[in-house]
Amino acid sequence: MKRISILGSTGSIGCSALDVVASHPDRLKVVGLAAGTNVNGFVQQVRQFKPQLVAMGSPRSMEEVKEALGSGTNLGEIFGPSGSEGLEAVALHPDADIVLCATSGTAALQAVLAAIRAGKTIALANKEVLVMAGAVMMEEARIHDATILPVDSEHNAIHQCLHGRAVRDVKRLILTASGGPFRDWSVDKLRGVRPDEALNHPTWNMGPKITVDSSTLMNKGLEVIEARWLFDIGPDRIDVVVHPQSVVHSFVELCDGSMIAQLGVTDMRLPIQYALSYPDRWETQLPSLDLTACGRLEFSQPDVSRFPCLDLAYRALQGGSAPPVILNAANEISVEAFLAGRLSFLGIPSLIEQTLEGGEREGWSEVESLAAVIEVDAWARRFSRGLVSRIESKER
Repeated sequence: MKRISILGSTGSIGCSALDVVASHPDRLKVVGLAAGTNVNGFVQQVRQFKPQLVAMGSPRSMEEVKEALGSGTNLGEIFGPSGSEGLEAVALHPDADIVLCATSGTAALQAVLAAIRAGKTIALANKEVLVMAGAVMMEEARIHDATILPVDSEHNAIHQCLHGRAVRDVKRLILTASGGPFRDWSVDKLRGVRPDEALNHPTWNMGPKITVDSSTLMNKGLEVIEARWLFDIGPDRIDVVVHPQSVVHSFVELCDGSMIAQLGVTDMRLPIQYALSYPDRWETQLPSLDLTACGRLEFSQPDVSRFPCLDLAYRALQGGSAPPVILNAANEISVEAFLAGRLSFLGIPSLIEQTLEGGEREGWSEVESLAAVIEVDAWARRFSRGLVSRIESKER
C-alpha cells in the first residue's frame, strides 16, 4: 500500500489523481489533501477519501470547510494550518510515501523542498518548481536521496523511454507539442487573438493559464527547462516538434540513431498512474490506444518567428539559473494581463523579452538558494507589472 499526499487536490491533475486512487483502493491510500479555494469540491474529496490531514489556501476557506463537514463527523483532528504552512504540513505528513504536487504557481516551492529534504518521493506536475528552482531542487534531491518523478505527459513519456538506459546512450530528447489552436495562423491574424479563442485548446482540457501557454508555445519552452533538470541533459540536446494529434507524447533518440517513443490516449490519468505505481505497472480501466483509428500522424518544426516564446525559453536557459525565474514570472504576469484584456496576444512574448533584457541589465545570472529564487521572482513580477501599466497608458 502506497500512501500519498496531494497538493492541489481540486485542480485538474488533483482530481485525476484521486480517480486513479479510487481505481486502486488496495494499492493507494490518501493521507493528506491540500487545496486552494474550491471549498465544495474539497469537502466532497475529504468525505470520500478520509485523509488524516487537510489544508486550504486561506483561513477563511478552512473555516468554510470545517463548517461544511460539521461537528458530528469526527474529523476534528484532521485540520492543519492554511496557506503555505498548510501545504508544507501536508507534504511532510509522516505517513506519506509520495507527495503529488499538482498546484500551479509558486505557492508549493517551499513545501516541495521540505518534502525533498524529508527524503520523500515527489510526483511533480507543477512546472514552476523546476523552471524556477531546478538546480536547487535537484541538488537537494541528490543530497537527501529523494526521487522526483515527472507527471507532465511529455516528461513522463521521456522517463518511460529512458527507463533502464544510461544517459551516455542518449543523443537527444524530443518533446512533442500539439501546436495549440493557432498553429496555422498568420502573424496578422495572431494580432487579433481573443482570450476566449486562446482558451479553446484542440486536444487537452486544462486550466486557463496552461492553455494560453500552449497557444503561445511557452508551455513547451517551460518543459524544455524542466527536461534539462529532470534528465540532466543540456538544452542543445533537447528538441521540440509539433505533433497536432498528440498521440506520441515524446521521443528519445539514442546514440545509434534509434528512436524510442511513448504513445497513449490523451488522458492524464495514465501518466499520473505511472508516477504513482513506479517502478511497477498496474492495469487500468482506461481504453487502449487504437492505432488503426489514429489516422495520419504529422510532425513539423515549430515556427519561432510566429511563436517566439519557445525561443525565449531556450535563451533564458542558456543565460544561467536566474533568467528562467525571470521568464516564468514575466510569462505569468503577461498571461494574466492578456486574460484580463490588458495585453494583446503578441504582447505576451514582447513583454517577456523586455523583462529578460531588464534582468540582464540588473546583472541577474545565477540563483543558488530558494531565497534568491524568490528575490529574483519578486523583482521580475514588479518589472513586468510596470511594463503592462506603461503599455496600457500608451494605448489610452
